[in-house]
Amino acid sequence: MKAMYYEAFGARPEIRTLPDPTPSNAGVVVKVEATGLCRSDWHGWQGHDPDISLPHVPGHELAGTVLATGRGVTRFRVGDRVTVPFVSGCGHCHECRSGNQQICEEQFQPGFTHWGSFAEYVALDYADQNLVHLPDNVSFATAASLGCRFATSFRAVCDQAKVKGGEWVAVHGCGGVGLSAIMIAAALGAHPIAIDISDDKLAFARKMGAVAAINARDVADVAEAVREITGGGAHASIDALGSRVTCFNSIRNLRRRGRHVQVGLMLGDEATPEIPMAQVIGHELEIYGSHGMQAWRYDAMLSMMAQGRLQPEKLIGREISLDEGVDALMTLDTTTDLGISVITRF
Repeated sequence: MKAMYYEAFGARPEIRTLPDPTPSNAGVVVKVEATGLCRSDWHGWQGHDPDISLPHVPGHELAGTVLATGRGVTRFRVGDRVTVPFVSGCGHCHECRSGNQQICEEQFQPGFTHWGSFAEYVALDYADQNLVHLPDNVSFATAASLGCRFATSFRAVCDQAKVKGGEWVAVHGCGGVGLSAIMIAAALGAHPIAIDISDDKLAFARKMGAVAAINARDVADVAEAVREITGGGAHASIDALGSRVTCFNSIRNLRRRGRHVQVGLMLGDEATPEIPMAQVIGHELEIYGSHGMQAWRYDAMLSMMAQGRLQPEKLIGREISLDEGVDALMTLDTTTDLGISVITRF
């Protein structure tokens, strides 16, 4: 198969011809039709993820068709259109049995614990527990864009923050995660506020449903700016970027009994943010993490898409080739693209 491949962290990936994968007894091989580029892939390439062993094939947001199945697979057949959460559960640990496959104790993550989807084919384990049947009216590119950013945002907004109609929701960072969270919050009838340092991204966020926008470079205090807009602070706030500054601001801008959800990865120099703990205690704030979404929760997300309430295809910026994906991966930390880049040509 043709695949993107690197042997050292931070070294330029190459396009190589590698052996085709074979399915495990409980797994499948998927012909990749589309795979999204995500900042998490950049973190992995930089060596920030301890689950990655070299050499490596990255890529974790994917959609395609089942090419081969293991003997133990019962729910999927060759030719099925599928996607998969980027965190897949083993099916037998305590967390999986409780329905929380997104924090499985023995999780399978294509592109991290195993070779990923920046390739013509990818092997996925625990298929019956984790694959999601893809409706015919959802394109492969749209489905690939769901796998990490959109699904993670869906869980963050709906299940962790428990956003309700009429609430104010501050979203710090207007990349793929942030724009997804804004669209989802707006679909629930909430009032999202977009916060970023790019006027172009803020303008795009308004098109996705933000009712207000704050350029963090233009205000003296982001939290105070949010309080002024909301009349006391956000009911829920999401750090969609993952930095010490955005994490701190996201907690600080909450009203009493507000909920902060950390979605952006806190890695490297950003791993130890300052927390305004006196405010957390005195105002009884709630702080949550959000790490992917279970396969069984995809039905709710896909239902909202079928109703036209969610339109994740609007977040897709460029469709590129696997070869073009090398430079796109290497510049994910500095890109100014407004939408998600998806590899659709191999």
